[in-house]
Amino acid sequence: MTAPFTAETTAGSADHHPHRPLLRKLLIGGLGALMAAVALLVALVAWYAPQLPSLEPVTTYQPRQPLQVFTADGVEIAQFGTERRRFVAIDEIPPLMQQAVLAVEDARFYEHSGIDLKGLARALLAQFTGGMRQGASTITQQVARTFFLSQRFTPERKIKEVLLALEIERRLSKPQILELYMNQIYLGQRSYGFAAAADTYFGKPLDLLTIAEAAMLAGLPQNPHYANPITNLERATQRQRIVLARMVATGAITPEQQDGARAERLKLRTPSQQALHAEHVAEMARRLVVERFGTEAYSQGLRVQTSLRSADQQAAWAAVRRGVLAYDARQPWRGPEGNEALPDARSPDLEAAAAQALKDYRDDEDLRVAIVLQASPREILAQLASGERVTLRGDALRVAQPGLAPRASAALAVRRGAVLRLMQTPGRDGQADAWSVVQWPEVQAALVSLDAASGRVRALVGGFDFARQPFNHVTQARRQPGSAFKPFLYSAALEHGVMPATLVNDVPYTSADGWQPQNSDGSFDGPITLRQALARSKNLVSIRVLQQVGVADARAWAERFGFTPDSQPANLTLALGAGSTSPLQLARAYAVLANGGWAVAPVVIERISDAKGSVLFEAPAARPADEAGRAVPARNVFVTDSLLNDVTRIGTAARAQAQLGRGDLYGKTGTTNEAVDAWFAGFQAGAGRGLVAVVWIGHDEPQSLGSRESGGGLALPVWIDYMARALDGVPVAPPPEPPEGVVRRDDDWVYAEWADGGMVSGIGLDSPAPPAEAASATGAASSVAGSAPARPASAASAAIAASGTIAAPR
Repeated sequence: MTAPFTAETTAGSADHHPHRPLLRKLLIGGLGALMAAVALLVALVAWYAPQLPSLEPVTTYQPRQPLQVFTADGVEIAQFGTERRRFVAIDEIPPLMQQAVLAVEDARFYEHSGIDLKGLARALLAQFTGGMRQGASTITQQVARTFFLSQRFTPERKIKEVLLALEIERRLSKPQILELYMNQIYLGQRSYGFAAAADTYFGKPLDLLTIAEAAMLAGLPQNPHYANPITNLERATQRQRIVLARMVATGAITPEQQDGARAERLKLRTPSQQALHAEHVAEMARRLVVERFGTEAYSQGLRVQTSLRSADQQAAWAAVRRGVLAYDARQPWRGPEGNEALPDARSPDLEAAAAQALKDYRDDEDLRVAIVLQASPREILAQLASGERVTLRGDALRVAQPGLAPRASAALAVRRGAVLRLMQTPGRDGQADAWSVVQWPEVQAALVSLDAASGRVRALVGGFDFARQPFNHVTQARRQPGSAFKPFLYSAALEHGVMPATLVNDVPYTSADGWQPQNSDGSFDGPITLRQALARSKNLVSIRVLQQVGVADARAWAERFGFTPDSQPANLTLALGAGSTSPLQLARAYAVLANGGWAVAPVVIERISDAKGSVLFEAPAARPADEAGRAVPARNVFVTDSLLNDVTRIGTAARAQAQLGRGDLYGKTGTTNEAVDAWFAGFQAGAGRGLVAVVWIGHDEPQSLGSRESGGGLALPVWIDYMARALDGVPVAPPPEPPEGVVRRDDDWVYAEWADGGMVSGIGLDSPAPPAEAASATGAASSVAGSAPARPASAASAAIAASGTIAAPR
């Protein structure tokens, strides 16, 4: 009989249930483990909390921003500093960019409190069990790590990262944290923050990024070295597609937008690309800022606004390059830049070996470095640094032809392994672009242009290539101006009664100490007017005019234009431009003639401001053009300008008006003895304003440019090239009205007080060799000759050259 089921038996059964003790033990053990974990957590917090750094770097964020230099119209010229960064407030970062980052880095950013517990547990488990290292850091944790911790993964760093993230979330809002992240994170290529990365990789601001571009950038934080689009586009594209998929999953974009982004072909900005070349100006700005604010300026986000206009600067740089390369194309072959060993032509390693051989040669966007793979008198096969192969034949080999001859000397020979420069020119009439062999120029050049009224420099090119020669020829070079100085002598002569119609004897001259200067063409025209003499750049006329004026008075008058007396000779060689000047100083002097008679102070650095926009320095405004500040009388400027207008119309620079098709151009060629320096200085003027431009071409170590070279043949074409673009859209100014004190007599201008006679009617007419002052013909005294006349550029100039007569000025 079965025993009755009683409460006692039930209780006894419960006390002896086989699983109950185990459950109790597990419960007690779990509670103990939890208490131990809590105790450990408390201990860790107590241990590490005092070690945590102050949060001031994130609560009062002062990003390390580079020194930036801009043109007057806002185009960036350069950045200086170890970090490229452009701070952008979170409300100015496009939602698309924010969504792309959040989708792949922290989709629950606005939901958590700084820690993703699930991801954290996964990462810690992997660390302690030896599994694959996990990330799972929230954006807040990444901010903590970026600002305060190392990148090395350790349990200690992870604990500190968590504690810092919690504190950051307590002190800052979500938008503030995201703003820190998107401006501070490193994204490769020295770029910090997404605004800098957008410019580095795509050359555009954040608000112009496409979905594909934004996704590419959003994929960089995980590993900006591994998935960098410039160094490895394939891996970067794989990462981009992960981001696009995450953006679809989070609802940031549609599947259709994803498909479009995947199909988009990205246009990356390579490191060698530069939107605007103004390296010499950038260096001027850098030096000024560091002198004023110290080396801390490299990280404080200072912004320098220059007076340059981007279109003018680009036109000037292109004109200088074209002019120098055109000159160098006429020079003899100087040989390859180097010779490198290459493996056999059938070797599978040839392409890689050629690329390796070129790695120490600096490439250029125009003059591309290349290595010869095969060479014969009729054909060259070369490989560019980019890996592209180019075949050259016929006229493309003209420059290097002496080196392709079978018996070419070792210095000139173009053989397999020779390192050359190639240049690509656009094809015409639908033809393909053409490559040709060129040489890296040895000659230097400079161009500066400025606003005649304000002195603001609009373009400045200090040399052919800043990387090879950082010397600024515009501001630092002191060279003889040659005949480009003559207008200031003629201006002085006007104040001594010498008028445009004054006859001056163009005959041989010998000084008391035997100095015998010559005209550049070796000819003598006898008595010619002052106007004719300047148009033809007659040296012997200038010497006799200087005798008439007096050396001391001429030097004093030149001071009105900004020339310092100690840079000008105190003898008759002053008439031939034997002093010294810089292109910038010469431009300043011509500005006085262009603006109606007022001296200007050239300005390149317009303004310096800090990262918040507060102005730290600002260049003073141009002085008002009032009579109290006048440097040269209005009538003097008017008559001098009329002489210079004839130079560009029918004189040594006649091609200026002929090619540009405008009559409001004024200027003067300059060529020193043996064509060591070639100049053209001139301006477009109208209504008291104008644009002045000066071009110089020469060698750093003075040497002849060639017996057939001149300012009119070398510098003038560069000036015309620049002016064609700088004056595009600028209306032709009407001829200026004569000011008070000047009248028209006998088909030329004359000061009013001499309208009925009394001016100097002739100089040196009574003797072919009048008594002369000693010329101190030593050194500079014998080193200058006048400008060689350019080939006649029009029928009018050809007629003048033949007849020796010049029409009255317009």
